[in-house]
Amino acid sequence: MELTDLNLLLKLLFSHLIVDFILQTNKIVRKKREGKYQYHIIHSLTQALVTYIVAGLWNCWFIIPVIFITHFAIDLWKITQKEKLYSFIIDQVLHILVLCTLWVVITKQYAAVGDILQNIMKCDKCWIYLIGYLLILKPASIFLGLFTKRWRDKGNVSESLQNAGQWIGYLERILIITFILIGKIEAIGFLLAAKSIFRFGELSKSKEIKTTEYVLIGTLASFTIAIIIGLIMNWLSTHPGSVI
Repeated sequence: MELTDLNLLLKLLFSHLIVDFILQTNKIVRKKREGKYQYHIIHSLTQALVTYIVAGLWNCWFIIPVIFITHFAIDLWKITQKEKLYSFIIDQVLHILVLCTLWVVITKQYAAVGDILQNIMKCDKCWIYLIGYLLILKPASIFLGLFTKRWRDKGNVSESLQNAGQWIGYLERILIITFILIGKIEAIGFLLAAKSIFRFGELSKSKEIKTTEYVLIGTLASFTIAIIIGLIMNWLSTHPGSVI
């Protein structure tokens, strides 16, 4: 892949970010959700023109209709969905896929994309990372839920935000194995200290001791799982061809 090819991809992504997040105001988003289709047209046309101008490929005029039509269609789908995280992610993934496809067509990087996909399928390290990150999400949460069930069933745990503990666990375990894989194990200590600060005051309240103990058990169990999986991932990725 030549530098000029990468430069074009970066320009396409830059154009999308500028128009979709900077130039698109809250008023435009609100009007689009109210069914004012003129705002859809204006926004999609702006996206198409800005992308064409920033790309600077004047002979590739098809950029305008491709971006306009796809952006308009994707945004129309989005307003039919509730304002949830999944709809935002799908919306952005679709926009980026369009830009990547457009980039491949313009630069004729068909062979390069095929080689990249083939290398990923054959890359042991990629599969190790993928399996490891998946393990520390839902499977780890199920295990921790079963592990802490005995204390939770006794009613010693105070109310908290819905699913907040689960998402905190996801994020902390992702950070832990990431720190291990990039060789920054010492950062795990700072992560544990930062989380402990939020529970420090409760240690002096007798009525909250049980809750604090429950949180500490869950936290240490979560950290232990993430550290073990992270160390295994790191060992496997640095010892290709090894069999345990």
